[in-house]
Amino acid sequence: LVPQARGWVQGLLSVFDSVLGSEAFGSFPGAVSRSRSGRPGPGGGPTPSHAPQRSPLSSLSLGPHRIPGIRRCPIDGQLSPEGQRERDRLLHGTKNVTNSSSLRLPRQNSDGGQKNKPREHIIDCGDIVWSLAFGSSVPEKQSRCVNIEWHRFRFGQDQLLLATGLNNGRIKIWDVYTGKLLLNLVDHTEVVRDLTFAPDGSLILVSASRDKTLRVWDLKDDGNMMKVLRGHQNWVYSCAFSPDSSMLCSVGASKAVFLWNMDKYTMIRKLEGHHHDVVACDFSPDGALLATASYDTRVYIWDPHNGDILMEFGHLFPPPTPIFAGGANDRWVRSVSFSHDGLHIASLADDKMVRFWRIDEDYPVQVAPLSNGLCCAFSTDGSVLAAGTHDGSVYFWATPRQVPSLQHLCRMSIRRVMPTQEVQELPVPSKLLEFLSYRI
Repeated sequence: LVPQARGWVQGLLSVFDSVLGSEAFGSFPGAVSRSRSGRPGPGGGPTPSHAPQRSPLSSLSLGPHRIPGIRRCPIDGQLSPEGQRERDRLLHGTKNVTNSSSLRLPRQNSDGGQKNKPREHIIDCGDIVWSLAFGSSVPEKQSRCVNIEWHRFRFGQDQLLLATGLNNGRIKIWDVYTGKLLLNLVDHTEVVRDLTFAPDGSLILVSASRDKTLRVWDLKDDGNMMKVLRGHQNWVYSCAFSPDSSMLCSVGASKAVFLWNMDKYTMIRKLEGHHHDVVACDFSPDGALLATASYDTRVYIWDPHNGDILMEFGHLFPPPTPIFAGGANDRWVRSVSFSHDGLHIASLADDKMVRFWRIDEDYPVQVAPLSNGLCCAFSTDGSVLAAGTHDGSVYFWATPRQVPSLQHLCRMSIRRVMPTQEVQELPVPSKLLEFLSYRI
């Protein structure tokens, strides 16, 4: 870290002593277990008598055709730009199942009196849509092809782009507000299973495909395909950027979890621990944690900086053997998502349950029934959890809310700028180092 940044970090660390007191970490509640696979939650098997009782997630409202406590409603395409990631995942799920080649998106109204009221139009993608991603530009982020001065497209700061991954391996880039096709990216030879934009506004797009590769595209260079990331031996299911865009996680069949350096486009490490296909991944808001969901009935929380497994959330009790976990166990975990507060994750499994976890508790905080679940995502502020299903429906729940502790807020601020290796070198008590490393 530069001296100014290190001084800022030291200032945050002083909060723990001056505000919370020197004994703050001696009695910090909720120690995190390194293995939770043997802990059943509601809906995940018999619950021991000492387990805390949990109530179902509360719904926003009830619809005419409903499971009790859940509203069933279609995607309306009217989420704000801040909800891009959530809408991306939800639409991704419905398009996988309905074999739809068209998308419903908001459009600007030419009527001055209704200027702020969103309308909808339909984009025909020409093939089955398997994946979606929304991206917007930041002017300060220039194309990485510095030798090229002329570009066909100049993306404005207020321009919202939609990338669609198709069944034929093509990726189409659209202007969300006009529905105009901007780019047609052709290089994959199989289905494009997932798409993700770099969070830094550079319009770097990464695509994951059944052709066993990830491809990096620079939309500010008119969609130039910059790099092919190879290493997967089977289908690539999903990929996710770290919050600072420096790291990419990709997951796929055959237990594969890879981390990539997105400055050098090289593999950092392969994470080993799952016993079945890994189908979803997500970074915590501070980039200190990585969650992966697998068909082996488990969600793992990793330290992406050293590859350690910090936490394990099991969806089957008793914990399955590796052989059973690697087969048809009826508890395949389909999706995992981090909340914006960095303290909660949501998981969705084939046992017809959605689980809402705190990362420092052994049991789900809340559960809700959901049949044919496919994907889940939090709203930007973490107050709403949404899940998409195989039949094209989307369900919404109001999530439990709590004010994060000052300890955790300081930890997140520090971890946004310091990887685990630098944290371990800080001249602070070992108990504090464990807390900053998410080990207690």
